[in-house]
Amino acid sequence: MKKIVSLIVIALVIISCGGGDSGSVGDVIASNDLEAIRQKRSSISQELKALEDQVRLLDSAIAGLDENAKLPLVTAMIVQPQEFHHYLELQGDVMTDQNVLVYPEISGTLYRIYVKEGQRVSKGQLLASIDDGGLSSQLAQLKTQEALAKTTFERQKRLWDQNIGSEIQYLQAKAQYEAQQSAVKQLESQVGKSSIRAPFSGIVDDIIKDQGTVVAPGSGSEVFRIVNLSDMYVEVEVPEAHLANVTPGKPVEIYFPVLGSSVSSKIRQTGNFINPGNRSFSVEIPVPNNDGAIKPNLTAIAKINDYSNAEAILIPQSVVSENAIGEQYVYVVAENGSESERISKKAIIQLGKTQGDFVEVLSGLSNGDNIIIEGARSVRDNQKVKILNTSVVDSE
Repeated sequence: MKKIVSLIVIALVIISCGGGDSGSVGDVIASNDLEAIRQKRSSISQELKALEDQVRLLDSAIAGLDENAKLPLVTAMIVQPQEFHHYLELQGDVMTDQNVLVYPEISGTLYRIYVKEGQRVSKGQLLASIDDGGLSSQLAQLKTQEALAKTTFERQKRLWDQNIGSEIQYLQAKAQYEAQQSAVKQLESQVGKSSIRAPFSGIVDDIIKDQGTVVAPGSGSEVFRIVNLSDMYVEVEVPEAHLANVTPGKPVEIYFPVLGSSVSSKIRQTGNFINPGNRSFSVEIPVPNNDGAIKPNLTAIAKINDYSNAEAILIPQSVVSENAIGEQYVYVVAENGSESERISKKAIIQLGKTQGDFVEVLSGLSNGDNIIIEGARSVRDNQKVKILNTSVVDSE
């Protein structure tokens, strides 16, 4: 019917523009009279506007009388409560507290290195030795003097116990022996510093100085780097707004983009200090590293489960619209009507957290409501629509 009306309108426009009177428009143009041409154009425009108004009236009458008029085609989805987990996604770095540079404690020549790069070592294992510059010989002399002082003291004590000799002789022998003991312990401590030992069990990641190099305490004299890859963790900075929801024990999914793998863990520790520079606090998440593939300073993406709802109403974000006063709404289909033809109703909703393509609805929808999905942008409130398909919301 609408096609017939359109054809009639086109025919009338052609006639009014000179299709029926082929010389009228042509004659006006041929006259080169600007005022006449303008008047002819104005006359034709008025006739065209009148015809368009009549067409609109006819369309309105057809829409009211034609029971077979085409309805907007939509698809609908039934909302049902389901489990919802929201994740806070943050980037961090893999860290380890056992990643240290080993420095010498005394000056001297690096006499010998006993390990190789990549070798696994135990806590206290000898890694290298430094030429002690004769301290070992001095220690041997002190031990000889200590032995003599010990013998003198023991004999003087036996005599004193038998009331032989003076008390001052006994006290002098005792003081001499104790002084020698202290001197030996002090020198043993100095000689012990000539041996570089592993501070903890781990792997020799790098041997920085070569054998025969002169080393000394202080920056720039690192000899080894020791790393323990068994106690790794990811450190991320969390905005202070999430302080109440990000707590120890919360589940975390950690993804390593370089490795293309993920591991599951839980928050071990949260910081007790808010950084005033970026208003955030630190969070430590332990990382299992059974195969040793995870390395310090590796980039990681931590997805922290900061919110869960076992009975959440979820809808696709794409169907949510917003009105002029900032309210969010969706269209639901009323229960009245046939199986495939219903009336659309606007429902004002309050939204919660989003995850992926879905958003949680806090209010405005109930279990079993039928919302319009495809075609939601083209329907109006209280409009009759035809439902092509109905499914169930699935956020998985």
